[in-house]
Amino acid sequence: MRDVLADLIEVWRTGGTAGVATVVRTFRSAPRPPGAAMVVAPDGTVSGSVSGGCVEGAVYELAGEVVADGAPVLQRYGVSDDDAFAVGLTCGGVLDVFVEAVSQRTFPELEMLLADIDSHRPAAIATVIAHPDPARVGRRLVIRSDAVTGTLGTERADAAVTDDARGLLDTGRSGVLTFGPDGERRGEGMDVFVASFAPRPRMLVFGAIDFAAAVARQGSLLGYRVTVCDARPVFATQARFPTADEVVVEWPNRYLAQQAAAGAIDGRTVICLLTHDPKFDVPLLEVALRLPAIGYIGAMGSRRTHDDRIARLREAGLTDDEIGRLSSPIGLDLGARTPEETAVSIAAEIIAQRWGGTGRRLAETGGRIHHEHADDQKPTESRSAH
Repeated sequence: MRDVLADLIEVWRTGGTAGVATVVRTFRSAPRPPGAAMVVAPDGTVSGSVSGGCVEGAVYELAGEVVADGAPVLQRYGVSDDDAFAVGLTCGGVLDVFVEAVSQRTFPELEMLLADIDSHRPAAIATVIAHPDPARVGRRLVIRSDAVTGTLGTERADAAVTDDARGLLDTGRSGVLTFGPDGERRGEGMDVFVASFAPRPRMLVFGAIDFAAAVARQGSLLGYRVTVCDARPVFATQARFPTADEVVVEWPNRYLAQQAAAGAIDGRTVICLLTHDPKFDVPLLEVALRLPAIGYIGAMGSRRTHDDRIARLREAGLTDDEIGRLSSPIGLDLGARTPEETAVSIAAEIIAQRWGGTGRRLAETGGRIHHEHADDQKPTESRSAH
């Protein structure tokens, strides 16, 4: 939903009402993940997508109906591979889409939520998408680490949903939680979709070289908040890295240690070490490989550079398990030569590691195309914590 917020807030600020469709559950090879959204403005213009084009027409019509009568709708699209063409979902997957009317009256907290996102403050929207009482459908909470606004109808429901939604927010995940009608943890009847807006994951690129500029562009394309860090001020300039969110002049190991101490490194953070210079590499990797939570650590260099780097890390006292977290030489074997091609190879490895991909050609594989993160629950298993 993050990618359509700018268009949604524009309608909201003018006092208009937009139809907002959000993917809340997916089954099998659905084309878009939970949280993907489409906004239909009052003038009929559309931004975003719930299915990559498969059922957009049907959702567009439904959004108009919802805006007209004000009643939110939870709609399922796609039934089977055999008749997927009949319903428009040609991939054979299944989507649950929640469609609602959004305006200043129905969502007064929207502008405050946008301010949180712009300031990199984590926040989540918890919306009732199914309930025995139709009047409760569409109610929402806006949840932050230290505050909650809105209500789902009762204090008990608010407390239960807030507690479990914060668990999803801590990991940056979105999904459906199931409770009893009044927030009972072992009950059924109330389904709540939690859309998490955690700060963008970070990509830390160490080494202000031409390859770093290409990697920074790929990182931005993938949605990372990109930092380029180098100890040499003549090379570490914003002019050389215009797509980076920030350029820092500091010794890499010092900068990473400072960020870790400040709590700015988490399991979604990726590190791309491109200096292939021992005086930068080894001190940085001593810090990085000992941190408990980093999503990816890759280092550029030849096979000879890699062997020398590993030997130096062992001399520094790192264990085989710690060294085993290092992806070196960095990237997948794509035959890349230019900085741009190399950046694609690095991005491909990061994606493959995140989702459990093999890096092989899809034409050579069987089974499902879309992988699920190891920490993600199946839609049919999304339950509240007991």
